[in-house]
Amino acid sequence: MFTGIVEETGEIVGIEDTDAGRRLRIGTGFSGLEGGQSVSVDGACLTVEEHEDGEWFSVFLAAETLDRTTFDSVVEGQEVNLERALAADERFDGHVVQGHVDGTTEIVDVERVGEDWAYTFELPPGLAQYVVEKGSIALDGISLTVASLDEAAGTFSVAIIPTTYHETTLSAREPGDEVHVEVDVFAKYVERMLGLADRDAEAGADVAAVREALGEYR
Repeated sequence: MFTGIVEETGEIVGIEDTDAGRRLRIGTGFSGLEGGQSVSVDGACLTVEEHEDGEWFSVFLAAETLDRTTFDSVVEGQEVNLERALAADERFDGHVVQGHVDGTTEIVDVERVGEDWAYTFELPPGLAQYVVEKGSIALDGISLTVASLDEAAGTFSVAIIPTTYHETTLSAREPGDEVHVEVDVFAKYVERMLGLADRDAEAGADVAAVREALGEYR
């Protein structure tokens, strides 16, 4: 599990394509990595294969990962957001990020607002119901809060503070770029529970208590 608080940006220093998938070598200053550990790379939970301490590590991308992400179009020299998995005794500063990318979305607009930036994105297809104003969302592995939601325009916006802008890959992003999206997993659980409640109600079960507890979340 991750928090969406990016530790550093790494650089793709090698790409190897095979019949089975794609392997990336990523330059990083991380020390103490071990084979089998999980690292969030632009929000995707990937497994360390080989590594040289404080220099680089390699990960393998299977077809499922390539289908859901933008890793099929990355190039050498491109920067990526990196975060190691959360240890049990660490502070939890972002929100629950599983590293399971749900899809991608496109940047529509970037606007400077005082010392901050406002980034506007398309509502991701098939995921719009999980995007709520003031709710959490992970974009390229960055824990962000939805500042505004325009359902008529099919967009949502997030506010980016200088620290996030300069210490992640967002500073290199511009309109037309695609980013990884992971929506709030708790919203998925609530949707699933309500769906089961509806099914049970059709079967004659009393689900009033469940609906009251969930607050009719839809």
